Amino acid sequence: MRVIIADDEENIRKLMKKFLSLENIECDTAENGLSAQRMIRESAYDALIADLKMPGLDGLSLIKWIRHEGFRMPIIMISAHGDIKDAVSALKEGADDYIVKPFDPEELVIKLKNLVEAANLKNLVLSEKKLSELVGESEGMKRVKAIISKASLSSATVLITGESGTGKEVVARAIHNSSNVKDGPFIPINIAGVPENLLESELFGYEKGAFTGAYSRKIGLFEMATGGTLFLDEIGDMPLSLQVKILRVLQEKKITRLGGTEALPINARIVAATNKSLEKMVKDGTFREDLFYRLNVVRIELPPLRERKDDIPMLSAHIIKKLSLTMGSRIEGFTVDAMNALKNHNFYGNVRELENIIERAMIFAEGNLIDLKDLDLRGSIKKEDDGKSDMCTLEAKSLKDLEKDAIVSALQRWEGNRTKASEELGISRRTLISKIKEYEIDS
Repeated sequence: MRVIIADDEENIRKLMKKFLSLENIECDTAENGLSAQRMIRESAYDALIADLKMPGLDGLSLIKWIRHEGFRMPIIMISAHGDIKDAVSALKEGADDYIVKPFDPEELVIKLKNLVEAANLKNLVLSEKKLSELVGESEGMKRVKAIISKASLSSATVLITGESGTGKEVVARAIHNSSNVKDGPFIPINIAGVPENLLESELFGYEKGAFTGAYSRKIGLFEMATGGTLFLDEIGDMPLSLQVKILRVLQEKKITRLGGTEALPINARIVAATNKSLEKMVKDGTFREDLFYRLNVVRIELPPLRERKDDIPMLSAHIIKKLSLTMGSRIEGFTVDAMNALKNHNFYGNVRELENIIERAMIFAEGNLIDLKDLDLRGSIKKEDDGKSDMCTLEAKSLKDLEKDAIVSALQRWEGNRTKASEELGISRRTLISKIKEYEIDS
């Protein structure tokens, strides 16, 4: 357990830290609310103990900020005898409990452990509920779900590996949705889909005048993901020149925009994914070993569909249900021959290939069941393990797609406020309106 103590009285901070350390509770201390605010941005904590009266930023304001930013850590407020009314106000703003000075250290420990245990249990229940969205009950998928459940209770960096089409982004979203930053943004970027000369500015942003064409400040994806999750898909395609900068971000929890001088703290959960063997790339010298170990804190290996064929009926039913919402289809399922054919297919394109096959079959099926004649199973394309994508039909997101996604996300974060969204994106309001029309975004 890791706790932050915010109190302007040094002797109180030292006393609490010493007592909690005897209970094997790791503690960081802050002498005021502003310092605590900075530390919470930079690191993950299981709980906060805060004094009500502090210079700069008092305890009540600190609580408001924490809850506004989406942090769900339990909070214990410390109040003096005459501050009970304020303590009640703190409870209304999001504090979970309070103790009155002078307090019994044992009472503090009991309250703290109970609150953290309850918070962990709540997160676990939410995690299991979200994991039900991952379709499959094979042993391989059970292992994946078990790892996600544990990973979601921490802020550790996660590396998802598996063949193309196995659902790495689905897993990344499941981790986000069952974590304590689920109320924050989920920002995905396909590294392979962004030209190398634009990738750094996409991730870190830039200041006005940083280079020719930089007419205004641009917020990068690391900043946009603050309070949420940044998903770095196809991390194995990141150029060596940029790998060292990503490593520094993971180490220091800070970024500097291109053309800028200020180191900005970032507080985003990092989830990376690849269909390549990073271990082989490390040996070949094309991927930094130190970055690999920074990313490989929690490892989730997704099994290919041909190794979990028992999941095919359940997956197929899920896909039909999902596609029916957009296609208005009458399809209810498969004939026995059709399902047996699917089970015997190799699916080198994995779940993505299964979706393509079912979508085509739903278009051509004449009855309410998909028959064998409706399935196009001429074989998926298997490539040698050259570190490239398994499917020749895999298409990386275009820059326009990335730009559209960024605009939609910004508008959602600011509840449709175009002025605020344009400021976040680093473009003029007029440009934003033009882009909304160009991409036909419903704002």
